[in-house]
Amino acid sequence: MSFRLQPLPPARLNRCQLFGPGSRTALFEKMARSEADVINIDLEDSVAPDDKEAARRQTIQAIGDVDWGDKTLSVRINGLDTPFWYRDVVDLLEQAGERLDQIMIPKVGNAADIYAVDALVTAIERARGREKAIGFEVIIESAAGICHVEEIAAASPRLQAMSLGAADFAASMGMATTGIGGTQEDYYMYRQGQKYWSDPWHWAQANIVAACRTHGLLPVDGPFGDFSDAEGFLAQARRSATLGMVGKWAIHPSQVALANQVFSPSESAVTEAREILAAMEEAKRSGAGATVYKGRLVDIASIKQAEVIVRQAEMIQKR
Repeated sequence: MSFRLQPLPPARLNRCQLFGPGSRTALFEKMARSEADVINIDLEDSVAPDDKEAARRQTIQAIGDVDWGDKTLSVRINGLDTPFWYRDVVDLLEQAGERLDQIMIPKVGNAADIYAVDALVTAIERARGREKAIGFEVIIESAAGICHVEEIAAASPRLQAMSLGAADFAASMGMATTGIGGTQEDYYMYRQGQKYWSDPWHWAQANIVAACRTHGLLPVDGPFGDFSDAEGFLAQARRSATLGMVGKWAIHPSQVALANQVFSPSESAVTEAREILAAMEEAKRSGAGATVYKGRLVDIASIKQAEVIVRQAEMIQKR
């Protein structure tokens, strides 16, 4: 391993990020009462251009008025290629109060995009004397974004999480699909008269996970468009979790429980993790650097994996 240790990501739950338009105020209380760990109020794609200003005002009002509990509260601003984003940032930072935790920056293409938002946010925080620094989360949803994913991950100490936005990513890449996430009908292997479907998002997700783990961010899977397909959502979420992602978006309330199910460690996994930690402690007392647990080697790498599981279980229990 490099002598420069891999930094730890933020110590918070991020199993499910529930999205809702800033133009639909009736949803805010329901979102706050949900079991999602992160709430994302959207000012971008789900809000029509004529409704942008009203959605921004309503969002600012709700940040202060609604009891969001201990959830991470984030607002997705408009893209830097629009005339709306700077006013989103200015009004949120000047008017929304200290309850806002994060700004989500969409369609990030390079580190300069993060620099631009960071410079504006920093100036406002200093001018207004804000005590809590705003965090950033970003969405990779273009060919440029995936090509520059590592420089984006390293662009600002404000960065906490990174997601894959499948729909815009597919459009930017020229992919022959209109599906948002999940298996694609024509992306298959053919052998001995049988079709075998693989995952067209795998390589992009793996790149995002590697960049996030290198720079101490939370890697998050984005939306799954067909909210009537619970099994498809679960399959996508399980693949993402296996790759190292910590959570997934929910674009419909029915997806919240599914995401929490996949990204919460099972009781058996937590029990095993605790037993591994105990076995290693016993090995240390006897002067050994490794031990055997249920017929398999347990070493420092095993300890790190077990610690992640136990830490997440403890955070869930506190909720």
